[in-house]
Parts: sequence; C-alpha cells; structure tokens
Amino acid sequence: MLCTAGFTFFFFLSQGSSQAGRCLCASDILSCTALGLEQVPREMPVSAVTLDLSHNQIDQLKGGAFEGLSRLETLRLAHNQLTTIHEGAFQNTSGALLRHLDLSSNQLRVLEQHYFQELSGLEELLLFNNRIVQVESRALAGLGSLRKAYLSHNRLTHFPFFSIQEHSHPHLIMLDLSSNRLLKLPLEDILNLPIPVQRGLYLHNNSLECECSMYGLFRRWEQRGYDSVKHFRQEHTCRVYGIQKGTVRFFQHDRYFEKCNLTAMNQPLREQESSVSVSVGKALLLHCVTTLTGRSVTFLWVSPNQEYVAPPGNNGSFKMFTNGSLEIVAAREEDSGVYWCMALDQEQKRNETREVNVTVVLHHESEPHESFNTGFTTLLGCVVSLVLVLMYLYLTPCRCPPCPKALTPATPSVGNEAGVGSAQSSILTPTPPATTEGPGRKVSTNKHVVFLEPIREQQNGRLRSQQRAGETDSIMSVFSDTPIMLP
Repeated sequence: MLCTAGFTFFFFLSQGSSQAGRCLCASDILSCTALGLEQVPREMPVSAVTLDLSHNQIDQLKGGAFEGLSRLETLRLAHNQLTTIHEGAFQNTSGALLRHLDLSSNQLRVLEQHYFQELSGLEELLLFNNRIVQVESRALAGLGSLRKAYLSHNRLTHFPFFSIQEHSHPHLIMLDLSSNRLLKLPLEDILNLPIPVQRGLYLHNNSLECECSMYGLFRRWEQRGYDSVKHFRQEHTCRVYGIQKGTVRFFQHDRYFEKCNLTAMNQPLREQESSVSVSVGKALLLHCVTTLTGRSVTFLWVSPNQEYVAPPGNNGSFKMFTNGSLEIVAAREEDSGVYWCMALDQEQKRNETREVNVTVVLHHESEPHESFNTGFTTLLGCVVSLVLVLMYLYLTPCRCPPCPKALTPATPSVGNEAGVGSAQSSILTPTPPATTEGPGRKVSTNKHVVFLEPIREQQNGRLRSQQRAGETDSIMSVFSDTPIMLP
C-alpha cells in the first residue's frame, strides 16, 4: 500500500475485532495519533518515512512489529503504555536509515541490551519521562551514530558511563541525565568520557551527595563554560546529610565547600605529561591516561628498574591506586627514568600502554632556591654606608692650616662662571656654603650634610622652584680630602 496526499485508510486493531481505527496518510507521513490503539497496526504503507503512533495505549513492541517499513526514518511512540520491547522489534525495518526514535512518556523500567541492536543509524533517542531504574551496560553499545540521548525525568540511581567511549560513540554530543535519582558520580568514568560528551552531559536536579570531588568537577565545568552548568546554575543541587539535612544549591551557596582543596582535586583531572620532573625527597603522582574504562580494566606499572608495581604498591617507595595512578612517595635519584603504564580490559581483550619520563633533580626548576635575605643585606649596606660617611665627616685624616677667608666675587662674570661650575658639582657637601644669595635661602651652620634642593621662591603666596643660572655658591663634592673651615 502506498501513501498519497489526502488518502485515508482503515485497518483492524486486532484480528476478528469489529473496531477500526483511521490513520491519516499524506505523502510519506503516516499519522495514527490518539486512536486508542493497543498494538502497532499490521498493514501500513511501505513508503512511510515518518510514522507517528503517539498518544495511544500500546503496551509492548513485538518482534517484527515494523516489518516492511524499509524507508522509515522517524518513529514516534510517545505517550503510550510501553513496558516491554521484545527482541527483534525493529528487525526488517529501515535499520540504518532510522534516525529519530521517540519513546518518551511511557512506562519502561529497564533498558535491555537488545532493545536497539538493529538501529545502527539512530541519531536521536528520546527516553525522558519513563520509569527507568536501570540501563544495562550494553544497551547503547550498538548506536555508533548516536548524537543525542535524552533520559531525564526517570528513576536512575546509576548510569554505565564507562560504556560511552570515543570509539563506540564518536558522534555523541548530548547525554541528558537530569532530574533522576543519581546519588554518587563515578568521577573516574565521567572524566574518561570524550570531551564533547562532557560538554553535553546534563546532571542537574539529581540526588547527589555534597562531596568535594563532585563540587570540584562542576566547578571545573563552570570554568570551561559548559552549557550544562551555565544554563542550569540554580538547578545544580546536592544533599547534605548528618545533623543538618537538606538540599543545597552549591553554585549559589558554596560555603559548604570552603574546606575543599580544589587545587588538589584538579590535579588528577589534568592530562598526564609525557615528561615530568620532581625534586629529591618530594612526592610525585603519575596518572595512567587511557581510553579503557569499566570494572574489568586493571592497571600495572613498570619502573625504570624493571620492577612491576600493582595496587597497593610495594616497598614503601611506590603507592598504587585502583584507578591506575602511581605515587612516588619520596623521590630518589635512582627513581629517574621511563615508567610504563599498562591498562588491560579482560572482557574486551584490549590493552593500552603509556610511558612517562621522570627526572629527579636536586632542585626543581619551579622551586625557589635558598638565597640571601635581601632585606637583611640591604639594611646592612645602608648601615655600612652611613658609618663610612660619619667616619669621613668626623675622623679627618690630617690637620691642615686654616683656609683663607673666601673673597666676595667682584664682578658678576666671576659669579657666572662659578654658577656654571656649581651646576656640574655634587649636591652633597660636608659643610654649608659660606655665602648665600636670593630670598628664601638660609644656611644652617650646625649641619654637616645638606641635600641642596632647587631654590624655592614665594610668589603670590605660592612656592615656585627655580634653578638660577647665575648662582655664586660653589658646592663641593663629598669626596674632597680637604675639610672646609668656617671663619
């Protein structure tokens, strides 16, 4: 049977039944919504590309329910009573051509691994508003083209994040697990998710426990500007247990995490560099970065001395953790060399290796070396300089005859020449000059050192600084060996 524009056809709901339902068929779209159907119709146009069976009472999908629909790309089964999807339900249909599958607002409880095996081309899967309490580890394994999966508003307490890997779901950019009952996040599995999946992972409105590790994860996503955090800040909550029970919006009330060491929590989130250095006696943590995830993955390290290290470590010099991290407790010079990390997935028979070159140095480049106290040396230098100046001023090396009284220059030209010389001399003198010129200049005869500033003249009630070119005072250098004797 082929669909034509405006064509309507009838079919029996069940064999021998007198009740009939009416579907609308236009072009390649077949709509059978809100007809009270209890099962999928048996005879449908094979040319249908879009099939809408939403808002009915279908409670199960039997094997071969959509047989013959080889062109089907969109299938809508929302708002039914679905509890079971039998094996082969989507067999002999379009298979790789089916792009959009809407199973939202039903009564599914467990997503079994055979549900979507035939749908290798599925790109969008809607499962929100069901009663799902479990997702089997391989329920989404065959969906290599999947881009978006919506599982919000269910009853999930955990999710197999380890089943989502880059090679199995290379196109996945959205995984909505919001408004569920997740209690604790497997951080290792989440951090091993591909970056596009982490960007599109929505976890708000769950029953998460308030933990530093959980808080550090969301803070990191906030710093990176992920939409899941940016658009749902108020919906990110966690539960506080103990004396004070309640729900906390931790992005708005972060005082509950004041004691969390976010710097230490962010360290295992970083990618492991291929070459690292550490100071002697310091601890160093090496991470085994691998794409293998799951409970069946085991880790093993090989030290430069060909020593095999497995959890919990050996000889007190190495500590090994179940997540694959290796800690060098107190680095020694002989610990330098290449460390090999080996990850083995026993179920999938896959393994990966990674090497890290460790250099143990006496002083790490980023670690400040012990040096002189600059404050102390500066103070000491000032004291020594002051002592030398006082020694020069008070402890004269010899007695000299009194100097003749300075003569007042007779002509202005001599004063001009002296003024030019004074401009080139030092401003530090052992004794004040014998004569002064200009208003506002006073000589203090009881000072031994004078820092001569430019002449300040008072004009119109304000001070004005001016360097006079015809200055007659000659300012002598402090390094002169002959003291000045006042008459």
